[in-house]
Parts: sequence; C-alpha cells; structure tokens
Amino acid sequence: MFAVQRYSGMANVKMKSRKLSWLALFIALPAVGASIKVPAIVGSVAFDAFPALLAGAMLGGGAGATVGLLGHLLSALLSGFPLGPLHILIGLEMGALVYMFAALFKNNHKMSAGILFILGNSFAAPLPFIFLMDMGFYLAMVPSLIVGSMFNTVLALIAIPRLTAVFKQKNMNREVKM
Repeated sequence: MFAVQRYSGMANVKMKSRKLSWLALFIALPAVGASIKVPAIVGSVAFDAFPALLAGAMLGGGAGATVGLLGHLLSALLSGFPLGPLHILIGLEMGALVYMFAALFKNNHKMSAGILFILGNSFAAPLPFIFLMDMGFYLAMVPSLIVGSMFNTVLALIAIPRLTAVFKQKNMNREVKM
C-alpha cells in the first residue's frame, strides 16, 4: 500500500510540474505578443492579453491573472514603460479582468466572458487615468484599447477550443492554484 501512495504522489508531482511548465510558457508568450503592436495615439496596444486569456481558460483564473499581470509588465518593459509605475496598476487591472474572464468561461458563458473582457479592458480599466491624467488621455486611449481588446479576445476565443485537445490529458483541466 505504501508503494501505491508513493507512486500516486509522484504522479501528482509530475502533473504539477507539467502545469507549471505550461504556466511558464504562457508567461513567456507576451514577449512575442509585445512585438506585435497596434498603433495607438499614446504608444501602442500589444497582444499581451491573448496568452493570459488562453491561460485563464485552460489553467484557471489564478494562472490567467498571473499571466495577465506579468505579461503586461513584460510588454511594458519591452516598450520602455511609457506610463512609468502606472503599469503596475494596469497589470493588476489586467489580472482582475482575466480572472473574471476565466470564471465566466469556466461556467460556459464564453460570449459573456469575451464581452466583459472587451468592455472592461476598453472602458473600465482606463477610468483611473481620468483622475491620474485627464479626460483627454482617457478619450485618446479608448479607441486603441477597443481595437486591441477585440483582437486579443477574438484570437483567444478562436484558439481556446483548438488548443484544449492538448489539455484533455488526465488531470490537465484542473485549476492551477496560485
């Protein structure tokens, strides 16, 4: 009986290692997405949310939020942190939006998840900048954020069903606890 428990424990460690490997891959993908830019009035909007949405749908909300936060910070780093420390706030907002996306997606509200992410990332997330900058900055950013959010979300909603075959293996659909 001890041997069975030991083997079971090793299998559990192997599954955790596999999930952490996938999480590391999803965190690295925004570096690629950061190089694909949508021109904006202030800087540019990148495809850094796409891997976070994938991770949220496939690995769970906590993993997706982590990828969203770290992915945005990596994308901002590669573009020279044009908004300085405000990128921490943007990363936290991105993490929260991806977490909500994952929760809705997991409950089979896929279209609602996409709409929430697009509206949240385009209109709600930049709201603090009305107070931190001014209304002009907010109005200048919204059109670019709409386009970037739509691209990221549509690509994710197309890719998620196609990539789930990889995650159909035993125990791969469990959420990664963060």
